[in-house]
Amino acid sequence: MFAEAFRFTTRRTIICGRLRLHRTEGQILALVSLNQDTPSHEKHARCKIPQGSHTVYAVNGDRYTGEWLDNLKHGKGTQVWKRTGAIYSGDWKFGKRDGYGSYSVPDPVTKEYKRVYTGWWKNDKKCGYGMTFYPGGEHYEGEWSGGQRSGWGRMYYQDGSIYEGQWLQDQPGGLGMLRLPNENRYEGNWKDGKKHGPGKFFYLDKGQLFEGIWAADIPKCGILIDFGRDEAPAPTQYPIPKIELADPDGVLAEAQAMFDDSQDE
Repeated sequence: MFAEAFRFTTRRTIICGRLRLHRTEGQILALVSLNQDTPSHEKHARCKIPQGSHTVYAVNGDRYTGEWLDNLKHGKGTQVWKRTGAIYSGDWKFGKRDGYGSYSVPDPVTKEYKRVYTGWWKNDKKCGYGMTFYPGGEHYEGEWSGGQRSGWGRMYYQDGSIYEGQWLQDQPGGLGMLRLPNENRYEGNWKDGKKHGPGKFFYLDKGQLFEGIWAADIPKCGILIDFGRDEAPAPTQYPIPKIELADPDGVLAEAQAMFDDSQDE
């Protein structure tokens, strides 16, 4: 058995398919590509990574330190990808990231590690609540499904805008609010990342409110009224006039007179 071979000697080599597996100090296992000179009978020898905590090097230089079960990463562990330098540290389940964990990558200039995602995973993809940091300072905190933003979430954009609400397939979808850097905001329905359906746009800088129907980010119909105009930092030159009768008493009197005349005929 593979585990027994480890007890016999620290230099025992175990062959697994196209890999040669060595044991070194500190429960470290190193995987090295086989060459053409490897005896054929060795290539068919059976190997198994023993259950427990080990460090394993893949032939491409990737390194995993953590718990194993049935030859798969399972439990707590840290994976380092040699080509990109990326690191994942957290929970694993049958060879895939599953549970809570953090994924980081090195900065191309400073080489310091920057956190990309911290949160929950399922079947090797972001799933559940988590926080992602994007290049340029943007970040998202909220729910994920299948590696995409889905459910409730809050996105902080590079220009200072903030969207808070429902997401669908990695885009705003459903009910949500977008607050712009000047504090103007839209509250209403979204589809495919665009304003779509009933909604309200508060122009707080001008002291106006538009309420109506949107389609693909374009207002199609609605009503524009003054809203908080006295507190607005840059109100319009003239207020929006109310839609009403200029002389309701006179109109009523004229209508009454016309009615009386019709009765006398």
